Amino acid sequence: MNAFALDRYLLRRKFFSMIHTDFFIEDNSGNTVLWGRKKGFKLKEDIRLFADAAMQNEVIAIAARSVLDFSGTYDVTDSQLRTRIGSVRRKGLRSLLRDEWHILGSAEEQIAIIQEDSQVLALVRRFLTELVPQSFHVLIGGTPVAEFKQHFNPFRFRLGIDFSLDARQQLDRRLGLAAATLVGTIEGRQND
Repeated sequence: MNAFALDRYLLRRKFFSMIHTDFFIEDNSGNTVLWGRKKGFKLKEDIRLFADAAMQNEVIAIAARSVLDFSGTYDVTDSQLRTRIGSVRRKGLRSLLRDEWHILGSAEEQIAIIQEDSQVLALVRRFLTELVPQSFHVLIGGTPVAEFKQHFNPFRFRLGIDFSLDARQQLDRRLGLAAATLVGTIEGRQND
């Protein structure tokens, strides 16, 4: 089965990790299709997706371009082909009040925007309570192509990933899953 050919996924973070942040990406039936690890104690964010539970067969690498960058850009590479697929860039200042990311192609052209669901809910999450789950819309030219939706659970982080709106397959699923992984490991830390 091609792990990048599905329309719906669930990113589930491992409940307890000492050094690294380990997570799993599952299909609709609960079968793990990708295993992930965000390496701990790194000055530059380093996230890897693997095709096997032993984490030996790396398929995607997501690496920050610079150290501790508030408006960080993360390069996404197909580890098997050794080619850069694109990048995901966090809009730092804009994300203070409402999270926003830009998905860029291999030539640095903007492909899509990821926006937190609503300004009001974003402010509630930041200033009143973290119990309101985050939801993100992925837009290409203003048209929704995907949604990343956090499931409410105060103990375990789970992020639903839905590409079913992208019937024309405009967004490379490898890049889309890399973006969802960043949302789940970077933004998801706000609720830890």
